[in-house]
Amino acid sequence: MGTLRSAAAWGGAPWALLLATLGCSAGQPLGGEPMCTAQPPAKYSITFTGKWSQASFPKQYPMFRPPAQWSSLLAHSPDYSLWRKGQYVSNGLRDFAERGEAWALMREMQAAGEKLQSVHGVFSGPAVPSGTGQTSAEFEAHSRHSLVSFVVRIVPSPDWFVGVNSLDLCDGGRWREQVAVDLHPYDAGTDSGFTFSSPKFATVPQDTVTEITASSPSHPANSFYYPRLKSLPPIATVTLAQLPHGPRAFPPAPGLGRGGNEVADSLPAPETPLDCEVSLWSSWGLCAGPCGQPGAKSRTRYVRARPANHGAPCPALEEEAPCVPDNCV
Repeated sequence: MGTLRSAAAWGGAPWALLLATLGCSAGQPLGGEPMCTAQPPAKYSITFTGKWSQASFPKQYPMFRPPAQWSSLLAHSPDYSLWRKGQYVSNGLRDFAERGEAWALMREMQAAGEKLQSVHGVFSGPAVPSGTGQTSAEFEAHSRHSLVSFVVRIVPSPDWFVGVNSLDLCDGGRWREQVAVDLHPYDAGTDSGFTFSSPKFATVPQDTVTEITASSPSHPANSFYYPRLKSLPPIATVTLAQLPHGPRAFPPAPGLGRGGNEVADSLPAPETPLDCEVSLWSSWGLCAGPCGQPGAKSRTRYVRARPANHGAPCPALEEEAPCVPDNCV
C-alpha cells in the first residue's frame, strides 16, 4: 500500500488537498486470477479540470469568503467503497464533504488497505484554488488494482461533491489509453443546506448520496436550480491518460463500464441563462386620492437575482390599482 501522509502535511487550509488510491480489480473468474490481464503495469496521469464559472453557473456564484474552488480526494476498491449513489457515506467522507477534514477518511482508507488488502496506493497533488483551473498527478495501475474512484469537494457548499465510481482503466488484456469523464454535482446526504453558503444544518436521519440536477432539489432557493435546463452543464471533467511506458496501449474502449459516467466531450460548456427572480408582492398600500373620488393604491416587489446570460428580464417591480378612499372625514 502507498504512503498515507499525516494531516499536518496537507497545509492549513481545508481545501489544500488532493489524494488518491487504486483499488482491486472488480471481478475474478473461478480460477482466482483477476479479470484484468494487462501487462506490464501502466503509468497514468490524472487531470482534474474545474469548469465552475460564473457564466456556466451564474446563480449565487460564490465570489468571496471563500470564492468558488475545489478540494479533491480519490480512492477505490470493491471491498472498501469510498462512495456510491444511493448508499450512505462513511463518517470520514462526511467530514470531508462537509468541512474538508480528511484525517478520518485517511484512517478509513489505511484500515481498508491493512485489513482487506483492498487499497493499493495513495498519491497526492495540488488543489484548484478557483472554480476553473486544473490539477494533476501521476500514478501506476496494476492488473490486480485497476479501478479508480474519487470525490472532489465543492467549496463552498453544505456537503456537495463531484466524482466517479469504479472507473476501470483495464479492458481485459489491455490498458485504456485515455478516458475522459464529465462530472456533475452530488449531495452526500449529511447536510440539508440549499445554497453554497448555507449555515450547517444536519440531515437527521442521514440520507443517501443523490445526484443534484437542474430540477432536483426543486426548491427555487437551491443554488443549482435552473428550471429552464433539461440538464446541468458539466461542472468539471477528469481525464486519465496513459503515459509513455512499456508497450503502446490499445485505443480507449468506448464507455466507462460499471462507473455509470459518460465520456466527456471536448466542447466548452455553453453559458447558462439565468432568469430574473423577484420577491412576492408586498401588501397593498393605502388608497391615495381626493375624498369621494377615484384614487389609486400600489404595491411593490424587489429583485432577488438579476438575469444573466440572456435570461428572462425582470418584470415590473411596482403595480397600481384603482380604489376609493374609505377613511374620508
